[in-house]
Amino acid sequence: MPSTAKQKNLGELLVQQLLELGVKDSHMDENGYVYATVPPSPGAEDKPAVCFCAHMDTSPEYSGAGVVPTLHKEYDGGEIHLPKGGIVITPKQFGPLKEMKGHTIITSDGSTLLGADNKAGVAEIMMATELLMKSNRPHTTMKILFTPDEEIGRGADNVDLEKLGADFGYTMDGATKGSLEDETFSADGATVIFRGTNTHPGYAHKKMGNALKAAGVFLGSLPRSEWAPESTKGEAGFVHPYEISGGVEEVRITMILRSFDTDDLEPYASLL
Repeated sequence: MPSTAKQKNLGELLVQQLLELGVKDSHMDENGYVYATVPPSPGAEDKPAVCFCAHMDTSPEYSGAGVVPTLHKEYDGGEIHLPKGGIVITPKQFGPLKEMKGHTIITSDGSTLLGADNKAGVAEIMMATELLMKSNRPHTTMKILFTPDEEIGRGADNVDLEKLGADFGYTMDGATKGSLEDETFSADGATVIFRGTNTHPGYAHKKMGNALKAAGVFLGSLPRSEWAPESTKGEAGFVHPYEISGGVEEVRITMILRSFDTDDLEPYASLL
């Protein structure tokens, strides 16, 4: 824990920056969780403590190494062309862009993931911490929690709630400006492996077993209307194959199982 060592690298950096801001109890535990406390302003010592939380990992679906942040200043409301990969971002694809006219839009250069999920949440909490530590603005005790492995559904597994010591908490991981969510889904991960037998295709009669074809049959058999994220909405659960790799001898399919009803996850896995 965590699943990748690089998450601890970021945790160590955040601890150092928090200490430099004067947050004296900042530390990272052996599992890669960062804890810190912004003291209350005078007179607010007896008020409930509020936690602000964000996760440090980014999506495993695309590389987040060597990110080159690209600033699009005074956004004009039109298409955004990334420097690499021929990628074009349009307001039609990403509706919230319509509200961003005149702002500075930050993207990657197109060769990597930007990782705003959830670097944006981390940045918001760090900025709030800096402002509160430098100002006389009245505030209650602010508890800070940065977690690893949210993207693989394990972000809350080893949180020490007693040490955290918060009465209320907010996760800074929203999708659009002004959104507030008061519930979330439960999730599991699944890896489905197909193993075949390879041989020269010229001599493959009754010898070759193609794992790629078996994986294709499997994917084609998944329910398309009630299980797919592209055909469900709201609180409807889904099973989402998001990565496939391999060849004739072996294919691995990585999947996400999600539902607002935790009891759904076991039947999903059983049907898989």
